[in-house]
Amino acid sequence: MKPTETVQRPEDVIDDATAAAAFRRLLRHLRHRADAQNIDLMGLAGFCRNCLADWVSEASHGKFDAETARHLVYGMPYGEWKARNNTPATPEQIAKMEASMALNRTREQEALDEGLDQSLEDSFPASDPPSQTDPSR
Repeated sequence: MKPTETVQRPEDVIDDATAAAAFRRLLRHLRHRADAQNIDLMGLAGFCRNCLADWVSEASHGKFDAETARHLVYGMPYGEWKARNNTPATPEQIAKMEASMALNRTREQEALDEGLDQSLEDSFPASDPPSQTDPSR
C-alpha cells in the first residue's frame, strides 16, 4: 500500500441517517422475531440482542447504562422479555455458541493486529530515533 492511499471499509460510506434507520429496523425486526433465541443468534452470527445493547451503551459514552440499553433494544425490561420469550438452551446450542464466540475472538485479534500494524506503518519513520533518520547524528 502506498502512504497516500487510504483504506475505507464499505460500511463507512453509509451516512449516519441511513445507518440509524437500518439499525432501528433491525431492532424492530428482532422484537417481532422473539422466537429467534439469543443463543441461536450467537451460534449463527456471534452476536445477539445483548451484544447490540452493549454496543449501544458503549457508543452512547455514558448516556445509556447497560440496563437502559437493553430496555431500548428489547423494547421492554430485559427480565420481562426473558420471562416471556427465553427458552432453556440445549447442549447443542451452547456448543455452537461457544464455537462461534471462538471465531469472534480470532477475528477481533486479527483486527487488533491489523490496526497495530497500520499504526506502526503510519508512524514510521517519524518514530525512529533521530540517530537512525538523520545521518549527521
